[in-house]
Amino acid sequence: MPIHDIRTMADEVAELMVSRFGGLRRGQRADLATMMRRRGGALPRKLRREGRLLAEADQWVDAPKLARKVDIARAKRAHHALVGYLRPLGAASRWTGSATNIAAAVCLGLLIIGAVAVWIMIRRGLI
Repeated sequence: MPIHDIRTMADEVAELMVSRFGGLRRGQRADLATMMRRRGGALPRKLRREGRLLAEADQWVDAPKLARKVDIARAKRAHHALVGYLRPLGAASRWTGSATNIAAAVCLGLLIIGAVAVWIMIRRGLI
């Protein structure tokens, strides 16, 4: 496995952390080090250690001399453990949460439109 795959693994774990724990606005992307700093405390202790290891390896990939020090097998095990924890436990609830957010946005829009319509009717003297 090439050393550059560590970046892909770290990005995948960061995306799963964002989708499960939140911490970013819509449309933003964060690296794993940022997500570990913001939401790493939500992980179990053993997985926090694995997350820090993978985030450190992700930062070392940019420097060729430091990249040689990265234990790729250890990073791959860390990635597997983190993905195994983050992916299955929240798939249904993430989907439900997304559907709820969309429904809430539609309801809020309808409520605002109704309030504006009532206000216009009051101003014109129809009510």
